[in-house]
Amino acid sequence: MGDEQETARKVDRGRERSGCPVSRGPDGSWQVHGYAAAREVLRSTETVQAGLGIETVEKLPPRVRRPVLYQDGPEHREQRRQTARFFTPRRVDERYRELMVRVAEEQVAALQAAGTAQLSDLSFTMAIEVVSEIIGLRHSRPGLKGRLERFFPEEFGRPGLTSVRGLYWLVRQNANWLRIHLADVRPAIRAHRRHGCDDLISHLLSEGCSDAEILGECLTYAAAGMVTTREFICVAAWHLFGDEELLGRYRAADEPERLTLLQEILRLEPVVGRLARRATAPLRLPSADGEITVRAGDLVTVFVDEANADQEVVGPDPLVLRPGRALALGPRAAGLAFGDGPHRCPGASVAVLEADVLLSRLFALDDLRMTGEPRVSFKDDIGGYEIRDLTVTLSGGR
Repeated sequence: MGDEQETARKVDRGRERSGCPVSRGPDGSWQVHGYAAAREVLRSTETVQAGLGIETVEKLPPRVRRPVLYQDGPEHREQRRQTARFFTPRRVDERYRELMVRVAEEQVAALQAAGTAQLSDLSFTMAIEVVSEIIGLRHSRPGLKGRLERFFPEEFGRPGLTSVRGLYWLVRQNANWLRIHLADVRPAIRAHRRHGCDDLISHLLSEGCSDAEILGECLTYAAAGMVTTREFICVAAWHLFGDEELLGRYRAADEPERLTLLQEILRLEPVVGRLARRATAPLRLPSADGEITVRAGDLVTVFVDEANADQEVVGPDPLVLRPGRALALGPRAAGLAFGDGPHRCPGASVAVLEADVLLSRLFALDDLRMTGEPRVSFKDDIGGYEIRDLTVTLSGGR
């Protein structure tokens, strides 16, 4: 049976799968498709972040502290060590679970009152509330969700000074930065200076960060923790709606099994499809024809969706959902969907738990159904997807 018949993927990224673990792109950069080579790149201390707008960040004055996403080396390791306490399993359970349950039940009640809703709205509200608590954004003016939607639009243009369109996006994005600073981050900073809390903003203030640096860090966490979790919840629901056997298994499972099932969906459908690194020293990678050497300065792109479907690691039928797979090389259940190495997403356990807290309550509604076909768009810079028009409706609703 061919790959087309074997795939359970909902998201078609429009790219043929490569049979080579490591290859050269048309521009001469390296492209990594195999799991072992991808993990080697992500775990290497001889690579640094590339892509994700890092070119803009590098133009900042040296005195400005970079958000942790754009740091590498000892500075990055120290920041991750100091903030790791915000994401420990015990803290997630003790500090955030009750909030997740409350927000999830509010979203279910809103759906029951209206009879229908966009799942992207329900899931974004969930993600915003949870990540805002971790960050410390508790003093925002009304409308944070709308400000974030404007800051992270479905269609995003490239700011610049050489065209009308570039000027439009430059002005628009600067205005969005200012709105979030004035309405959300600055009030939080002022409150934290009066009464410190055990959260990210208080930590950043103790490090002597400026308001602008804290704003940059907050928006980085918003992108990594709010936007991606929204898409994860939507794609997981799409799979559950489309597979009665999978849904029955999810409904009957206890929490650990449900979490494993959701991670298997994420392995198959990683929200971020590409991760870029730049080598700072010669880097040897395993390939089909033996080791290849990446030179210092070379750009390396990891294709996460392909690495997560490496049959040598995930076993037979890699494009089929099979929760509880026996995985080789010791990958986590979601493979490389949360990254790996120094820049692995620290909030992975938060995202999976909040997805389950919301979805388990939604799918406990016997008359819940999906109407219409979701629409998928893509973020080419990260190979990511956005799912819209996934409408959930109660049979007796409007």
